[in-house]
Amino acid sequence: MSIVFILAVLPWLLPAFSLLALTLASLRRPEAALTDRNDSAPAARIAALVPAHNESTHLLPTIACLRSQLGPDDRLLVVADNCDDDTADIARRAGAEVVERRNPGLRGKGYALAFGVDHLRADPPDVVLIVDADCQLSEGAVAAIGSECRRTGKPVQMLDRVHASAGTGARIRVLEFANVMKNLVRPLGTSRLGGTCLLNGTGMALPWALVSTAELATGHVAEDMKLGIELAKSGHAPLFLPQVMVSSVFVRDSGVARVEKSRWEHGSLATLVAELPSLLGAGLVRRNLGLIALAMDLMIPPLALYCVVLAAVLAGSLAGAWITPAMHAAAATAVLGALSFAVAVAIAWLRHGRQLLSARELLGLPLYVLWKLPVYAAYLIGARAAWVRTKREASVHSH
Repeated sequence: MSIVFILAVLPWLLPAFSLLALTLASLRRPEAALTDRNDSAPAARIAALVPAHNESTHLLPTIACLRSQLGPDDRLLVVADNCDDDTADIARRAGAEVVERRNPGLRGKGYALAFGVDHLRADPPDVVLIVDADCQLSEGAVAAIGSECRRTGKPVQMLDRVHASAGTGARIRVLEFANVMKNLVRPLGTSRLGGTCLLNGTGMALPWALVSTAELATGHVAEDMKLGIELAKSGHAPLFLPQVMVSSVFVRDSGVARVEKSRWEHGSLATLVAELPSLLGAGLVRRNLGLIALAMDLMIPPLALYCVVLAAVLAGSLAGAWITPAMHAAAATAVLGALSFAVAVAIAWLRHGRQLLSARELLGLPLYVLWKLPVYAAYLIGARAAWVRTKREASVHSH
């Protein structure tokens, strides 16, 4: 009977064990120096593809940053997708090549990307670099990721960071810490365990041979994650290049920030449910550590949601153990899972988060979880988020 109870709680604890394993793996030897990896690679002809939906406020810094790094044979293409502002005109005046797409019935970033790739077919580049319209790149990022992508023939994801503006409250800084765990700690873990990572949708480069045949025109909210998984299963697992970075800034309004994050989280939950069984199964059948590492990452739900799930499993197991001795082993397993989760968060905070959150603010994470509950309630009742631009204030992006 004890085995039955252990098997009942174990699936809910696997994300905690996976998070700890990836966090520990992220502490392994540092990546090779960027010059060692890229100096011998031939220069790639790059097309920077920027999907933009009503981004007139934030687009100019992005265009300026990309133009400063693109070479004379490279292209900068902005896809003004279902815009009702002056995004297209601003992009043209700033020196970008612009195509406009109008199809209100088919909304989503994936449709914009497919439209841009189709436009590039007449004169295809070696590499397509996808950058969101409100992002900045670190110095030398375009050449570095383009060279790595062409050298390896694989998709490459640079470090994707979203920063809190100076003076923002604890809630937004908690979002930044969660971003560090998702976009730095976990990709480092999957990269050092299996040599791969998930794609984030911005700051990612794909060889033309792959992006030109990829299924991009979908309405999936997390089309980037789905694309990365499909590429990995077909033998083209994405690589992680943390030496260069794409960055953007959280809005100051915590309510708007919650809407923006909920859009991604709804999509990631749907991807988890749809893709995890086949991804994990493929990794086990092929004995492919890269696919298994991706499955470990994918099975980790948004951390605030998982805190709720883990607390419920722990409370239920402890209550059961108080009622019947047969639940003692299951309760001990639940305690081990909770400790694994806490240790993973603590390691990530000690390594990457102390400058973002104080120890007192870290201990206040349960309040953040309560703030996020409406997001998950909306998911459960079917109020999925689509690719629509939220109301934002003008902001300065960080390099």
